[in-house]
Amino acid sequence: MRIYKEHLILSGSKVKQALLKFNELSPDAILFVVDKEDRLIGALTDGDVRRGLLKGFSIESNVDEIIQTNPRYIKKGENNLKQIIEYREGDFRVVPIVDENHKVVNVINFRKIRSYLPIDAVIMAGGRGQRLQPLTDSLPKPLLKVGGKAIMEHNLDRLALFGIDDFWVSVKYLGEKIEDHFGDGKDKNVKIEYVWENEPLGTIGAVSQIKNFEHDYVLVTNSDLLTNIDYEQFFLEFIKEDADLAVLTIPYQVNVPYAVLETENGVVKSFKEKPIYTYYSNGGIYLIKKEMLKFIPENVFFNATDLMEELIRNKKKVISFPFSGYWLDVGKHEDFEKAHIDVKNIKF
Repeated sequence: MRIYKEHLILSGSKVKQALLKFNELSPDAILFVVDKEDRLIGALTDGDVRRGLLKGFSIESNVDEIIQTNPRYIKKGENNLKQIIEYREGDFRVVPIVDENHKVVNVINFRKIRSYLPIDAVIMAGGRGQRLQPLTDSLPKPLLKVGGKAIMEHNLDRLALFGIDDFWVSVKYLGEKIEDHFGDGKDKNVKIEYVWENEPLGTIGAVSQIKNFEHDYVLVTNSDLLTNIDYEQFFLEFIKEDADLAVLTIPYQVNVPYAVLETENGVVKSFKEKPIYTYYSNGGIYLIKKEMLKFIPENVFFNATDLMEELIRNKKKVISFPFSGYWLDVGKHEDFEKAHIDVKNIKF
């Protein structure tokens, strides 16, 4: 993973320095000129350098003399997905992310990621993993490896693929091992902070401890899931429906091997021959408007299903996002064995 600061060059640098950086960045040769506080000033490509040389500038000239002074950028924290899609489809491959002070805080590359979603992600990784004992006696379940990579790392990498770069990890059992494994996220060009549960707080209770989310939308996911969900489509559906909470749901079919009668007051009105009923189960991934998190009580055992019930009770909009792609909850030994088979054929 390329560290975003490799795309930055300080105002006042020589064109020669830019050429050396282009050589290192190829095929992603674009630089963003910043001041000493990393505030964005302009953009520079090898084409700009060629045009500058043709105009009489030299490799000892100042880069500020040949830069594009009105570069495209994305404002962090804003719901600007429409603009992001336009950039991506318009073949603007490398784009800087700036904060409210116009400081460059990231650089995204659409050759390596698929989107840049305005979402904080919370990964719930505090569970004991009792059903996977003895594997989890000395190693937390999120760090069990599938295909040579920790289960939670598959999860985190999938989220980062869609440009999510602000992560919170809720930990308890052997949490120090998870913290040692992932660190602060810099190696993956993301930011990771940890939330420690002193007592078990359920599947979403720990979220109440987080007070400084970067975005207006929060995604909460279990750490032991393997899935190839398209998070951009999940977010677009959430926005289109103006939902307060969306839950990923997994279809589950029940085949009835007999004719099913439909009756009213004992009178048969119709019947269905060997019907198939489809139900939708909770997939353990939730997209939530940040303002809805006020319904989570602090320091109390509270599950995500409790939050959904509370929102429904308060007339908030809770929607289902049916998903028919790959999804596996690695909760039992047979699930773990299946994951080892699936990883050979499915890209998470």
